[in-house]
Amino acid sequence: MKLSIPMMLAMLVQTVYNLADGIWVAGLGPQALAAIGLFFPVFMIIISLAAGIGVGASSIVSQKIGERDKTGADTAASVSMLLSVIIGLMGVAVFLPVISSILGFAGARGETLRLALEYSVVLIYSIPLIMFNNVANGVLRGEGDAKRTMIAIMVGSFLNIALDPVFIYVFGWGIKGAAYATVLSIAVSSFLISYWLLFKKDTYVSFRLRWDGEILKKILKIGIPASLAQITMSVAIYVLNVFVVKAGGDYGVAVFTSAWRVVNFGTVPLIGMATAVTSVTGAAFGERNGEKLETAHLYAVKLGFFVGLMVTTTILIFAPFIAKAFTYSQEGERLYGELVKALRILSLFLPSVPFGMFTSSMFQGVGQGLKSLIVTIMRTVIMQVLFSWLLVFVLNIGLTGAWWGIVLGNATSALITFTWGRFTVNQLKREFQVS
Repeated sequence: MKLSIPMMLAMLVQTVYNLADGIWVAGLGPQALAAIGLFFPVFMIIISLAAGIGVGASSIVSQKIGERDKTGADTAASVSMLLSVIIGLMGVAVFLPVISSILGFAGARGETLRLALEYSVVLIYSIPLIMFNNVANGVLRGEGDAKRTMIAIMVGSFLNIALDPVFIYVFGWGIKGAAYATVLSIAVSSFLISYWLLFKKDTYVSFRLRWDGEILKKILKIGIPASLAQITMSVAIYVLNVFVVKAGGDYGVAVFTSAWRVVNFGTVPLIGMATAVTSVTGAAFGERNGEKLETAHLYAVKLGFFVGLMVTTTILIFAPFIAKAFTYSQEGERLYGELVKALRILSLFLPSVPFGMFTSSMFQGVGQGLKSLIVTIMRTVIMQVLFSWLLVFVLNIGLTGAWWGIVLGNATSALITFTWGRFTVNQLKREFQVS
C-alpha cells in the first residue's frame, strides 16, 4: 500500500489529464476526436517500448536491493537510462516515415487524416524524451521511491491540463496545440527526475556512466516481453479501431475513443497497484521469500477486484452525465446515446482486470517476462479481438458487439492467467524451501 497509493494518485492525475485532453479536443469536433483516437494505439506502442524497459529496470533494481547488492542496483539504473535514449532515437527514425501509411490503413481519410498527422508528428519527435521519462520513473519505483515518481507525474499532468486550452484555443494551434502541451509537460517531468537522479543525488541508486552486458541481458529479458505485452495491447486497440470504423465510421471511433478514456480512468488505481506488485514481488523473489511473494500477489488481487467493482458501479450510474462532457459540441450530440451505451458495457471490463494484470506484474517481478507476454497476447490479440470479431462480423451485432467482445475476452483470459499465476507461485515456494 505504501508503494501503491502514491502511484494511484499519480496515475489518477495523469488519467484526468487524458480525459481533459479528450474533452478539450472534442470542442474541435468529432473528426479531431477521431484523429487522436486513431493515433492513440501508435502512441501507446511508443509508450509501451519505454514502459517495458522501465519495468525491466524496476524489476532488476528491486531484485538487487533484495539481494543487498547496491552496485548491481546502480548498474541496472545506469544501463536502463542509457538504453532508453538509444531506443528513443531509433524510434523517431522508424515511426516518422511510416506514420501516414499506418493512420491511413487504420481508416483515417481526408480531414481526419490531416488532423491525425498534425497531432502525431509532434509526438513522434518527442520519443527520446518519452523513453527517458518512463524508464527513469521505473528506476525510482524499483528502489521504492514512489513519492517522487508521483510528484513528477502529477506536475507534468497538471501542467498539461493547464496548457491544453491555452495552446488549442487561445493560441489557435488546434489539435497540434494538444500535442505541444503533452510534450512540454513530459519535458518538465523529465527535468525533475533528472535533477533528483543526476544532480541532487539523494536517491538510493546512483547514476554512473557504466555498461554491463549481463545486467543489460537481464533488463531486456524482462523489458522486451513487457514492451511486447503492452504493444500487443496497442495493436489490439488498433485492430479494434478498424472494426469500429467498419461498424460505425468516424463517429464510431469517436465513441470508442471517449468511452475507452473513461474506462482507462477506472484502471488508474489498478495500474498504480500493479507497479507496486512488480517491485514487492521482485524484492521477495530476490530474498527468496515465498510467503511474501504469495501475500503480495493475493492481497493485490483481492483489493483490486473490489476497487474495480466500485468503479464499474460508479460508471454505470453516472454514464449519462459523463457522456455529456464529450458531446457538448453541435456535431458531438449525435454521439450521446451510443456513448452512454458504450460506457455502461465497457465498464463491466474492470472487475476482472486485477486477476490478469496483477498476475502479469508478478511474473515480471520474479523475472518471468515471457509468461507476462504470453498472457497479455492471450487477453488482447486472441481473446478480445476474437470475441469482438465474432460479435461484430459473424453475428452482425455492430458497435455493441465490439464493446461486449472486449469485456468477454478480458474475463476469459483473466481466469486462465490467474490460475497459471497461482501455480507459478506455489512452484517457486517449493523451490525456495528446497534451497
